Order: sequence, then structure tokens, then C-alpha cells
Amino acid sequence: MTPARPTGPDVAALQLALEQRPSALRAVLDRIHAADLAEWAQEIERSELRRILDLLAVEERAALISHGGEALKGTLAAVLDPPELVAVVEQLAPDDVVDLLAYLSDSETETVLRQVDLERARGLRKLAAYEPDSAGGIMTTDFAAVEQGTRVGDVIKALRKENQDDEAPEDEGLGVYVLDGSGAPVGFVSDRDLLTSPIHSTVDEVMEREVVTAPAEQDQEEVAQTFLKYDIQTLPVVDGRGAMIGLVTGDDVLDVLTEEAEEDLLKLVGTAPEEQTRLPILRRVRQRLPLMAFTVVVGLATAVLLDSVIGAETSGASDLLRYIPIVIGLAGNVGVQSSTILVRGQATGEVSPEREGWVLLAEVGTGTVVGALCGAVSGGVAWHLEGQLAFGLAVAVAIFVAVAWAAFLGALVPILCRRAGIDPAVVAGPFLIAMSDLSGTAIFIGVARLILASGGGGLGA
Repeated sequence: MTPARPTGPDVAALQLALEQRPSALRAVLDRIHAADLAEWAQEIERSELRRILDLLAVEERAALISHGGEALKGTLAAVLDPPELVAVVEQLAPDDVVDLLAYLSDSETETVLRQVDLERARGLRKLAAYEPDSAGGIMTTDFAAVEQGTRVGDVIKALRKENQDDEAPEDEGLGVYVLDGSGAPVGFVSDRDLLTSPIHSTVDEVMEREVVTAPAEQDQEEVAQTFLKYDIQTLPVVDGRGAMIGLVTGDDVLDVLTEEAEEDLLKLVGTAPEEQTRLPILRRVRQRLPLMAFTVVVGLATAVLLDSVIGAETSGASDLLRYIPIVIGLAGNVGVQSSTILVRGQATGEVSPEREGWVLLAEVGTGTVVGALCGAVSGGVAWHLEGQLAFGLAVAVAIFVAVAWAAFLGALVPILCRRAGIDPAVVAGPFLIAMSDLSGTAIFIGVARLILASGGGGLGA
């Protein structure tokens, strides 16, 4: 189902405001949530994005980057000049800064970091050294921690001073960790315990002593599993000596779980874990071809196997039966790919009703190119096996048409389901597979027989 949006301007209102005076655009921006603006920013021209950025304060630019996906971070890294990047870096959480700097060259990154506070720059360099999909790569280095023996009143004073100095950690409100002399976390004090405990008590007296930690090198998926297993809100990240160097929060884990689930889902249907609906058609084709190539190879092997069994008993157009497994495999895979991408995009808000037409055309374009390539290979092999150019041409064109149709059907069904108020995820799977197999086979046989008849290839039964 499409996620609910807060009441406010939509993307059409933003587009209209871009055509008006700056004051009108500023008035619309004041009413747009940063998450919505981050989503819509990918639908507008870079020059228009530059106009929007010019009207945003530094804090608003930072919020836009924080809510944006990888594609938007890359665009903003290219659009913002070094002084603007420095200002934004000083506002962002460390993990968001590392994600942003990943799109800059080494020299550009150094230019930015040299103008940032020395201690913060040192921490960012350490953070950037970790693998992006590790605990160190998703942690934030902003966390509240005190030494053993500190009094509750002193902790509250320290937190209050940080807040007054505008230096409160990004995880403010998530409690305070208690560290021993070596910097290892030995306890945790929640905000509730800080407020309800006597100010002269030490943190040792009120802290929770069971602290789960994660090594910086641990895979992010294992980190997420730790959160689920122990039902925790934060997870300290430690170095090789056991000293606390960062903190993974529930928001980080939610992003990881979403990312891992989407990655597994998209890999399952033979696509890459990216925002597929925003990729160029040729890039989509390159990502999907390996699965299609495997399908063609298996289908052709099946055709050869069937030929060894029924080859002497059939002739002419009936030979087409041996190539139906290729059509079923290709049409099914292409259709499922398109429907999976549409259903996922609808669920995440990536495919809004305004973008459905464009996404449909792009998926059909992708299916058309895939069908042409797979049809050409299959037709060439069929020509070689059957010894008839007309037969090979019939197989090639028929596969091309059947696969293009499957891509159209796979994208159309989720769109129609959403407009009819039906959950696309329920219908698109079994319904689409059945329809792709049936319609793809019918199209394949019909087109191939038509070409064979017009080309004098015979219609032997």
C-alpha cells in the first residue's frame, strides 16, 4: 500500500512554484517536509534543484541530505560547492557525512575536511575507513558517555551544558553509556533513570549492567539481528581493545533491515539492489541480462532434449513446441521483474501515481531490449538447429514480441491493482505468472506461425 503523507503541498505544487517568483517557491518549501522534498528532488532538473537549494538554510539542506537516498546524495555532492558542503557537513550526523563524502574525489574530500573542526575531521576519517556495510560503517560517533563513579547530578549538568552550547550528540534522548578506565562500556543509564534518581547517586548505582556490544567489523545484517534478538534501542560499537567508538541506533537498523530485504528481493528476481525506476534503460538491461542469458541457455538445452525425443515425429511449425520452455522462462522472469519493481516502488513511495506512466514506459523499453537480445540469440540457435532461416527468424521475432508483452503486463498489473484499491502484492504474483505463461505462449505461437506462413516455412502439424 502507498504510505500516507502528511498534509501539505504535493510535487505538482512544487513544480508550479518553480515557475513563479522566488517568494512563492519559498512559501511552498516552508510547508514541505524534508522527506517529501528529498523524494521529489529526484524528479526535477538539476538547475531547478539549484534554485531550491539557494532558498534553503544550512539546517534545511542537511535535513534534505539526511532524508535523501543514495542517488540524491550523489546529486547534491555534485551541485553544492566546497563552502556549502563544509557548512552542511558541520550540521550532519557523522554517518550521513561519510555517505555524502563518498561521492567526492579524494582531493575534494580533503578540501572539505581541512575546513571542518580538527577533532570532527579526525573522527570522520576514522569512520570513513570502515566498510560501508559493517557496524563501523553505519554507526555514529556522536554519543553520550561518562566514566564510572560520575554522579547523576554531574551527568545532568554536563548534558545540559552540551545542549546550551549546541553540541548535544545526535543520539540525544537515547541515554548515557558508562565507560570503565579503558573506555569499554560497562553500563547504561536511561534518561528516565537520570531524571528519577537522586542527584548524589553515582551512575554505577543506577545503571543497567548488561551491555551488548558489536565489533566494528561486524556485518550490518548481524548487527540488525542482534537488535532483534535482544530487543534493544541502541548498540555500542567497540574497537579491537573493547573501547567504545560509536553507536548504532534503531533508525540505523531500520535502514539496514529495509536495505537488506530489498536487496534480497531484487536479487531474487535478477535485478540489482538500486532504485530501479530511476535508472536508465540500458543500465537496467545490463543488470537483468545475466538471469535472462541463463534462462535462454536452459531453454535451448530443453529444446535440444525435446528434439532428441520428438524430433522425428514433428516437422514444420510444430517444431515451435520445442522452444516454448524458452518463452515461458523469459516471459515469466521479465514479467516478475517488472511487477516486483513496481510493487516495491509503490510500497516505498518511489513510484507515485504521477510517475506510473513514465515507469510503465521505461519497463516496456527495458523488456523490449531484453526481448530483442534474447530473441536474436535464440533465433540464431534455432536457425542452426533446424537449418531454416525462416524458422530462426520466426523464433526470434516471436520471443521478442512475447517478452515485450510480458514486461508491459508485469508493469501494468500493479498499476491497475492500485487504482482499483487492490493490494498489488497479493495479485501480481500468482496472477501475473499465470497470465505471462499463457499469453506469452499464445503470442509466441501466433507470431511464429504467422511469419512461417508468410515466409513459406510451412505449417506442418
